[in-house]
Amino acid sequence: MINWKVRFKNPLFITQLFLAVFVPILGYFGLTAQDLTTWGSVYNLLVDSLSNPYVVVIMVISLWNAINDPTTKGVKDSPSAMNYNEPK
Repeated sequence: MINWKVRFKNPLFITQLFLAVFVPILGYFGLTAQDLTTWGSVYNLLVDSLSNPYVVVIMVISLWNAINDPTTKGVKDSPSAMNYNEPK
């Protein structure tokens, strides 16, 4: 089990999730953040990326890497992390 409540209190974790989604998209389409100058272009980019199975797989792998804790067996937090109320 994962202590989602505590993870979402950590700004670094939220940043990791954001980057896990947007970096593969930008990389695949050869864009930089400066290329996204309107909300319409951001929306179109998201629609195009979700229509592309390759990009979706790369995003899922990136999310997996952001969520998974390699110091524990399986996909879970350690017993001590499950008792946290705030990020350490």
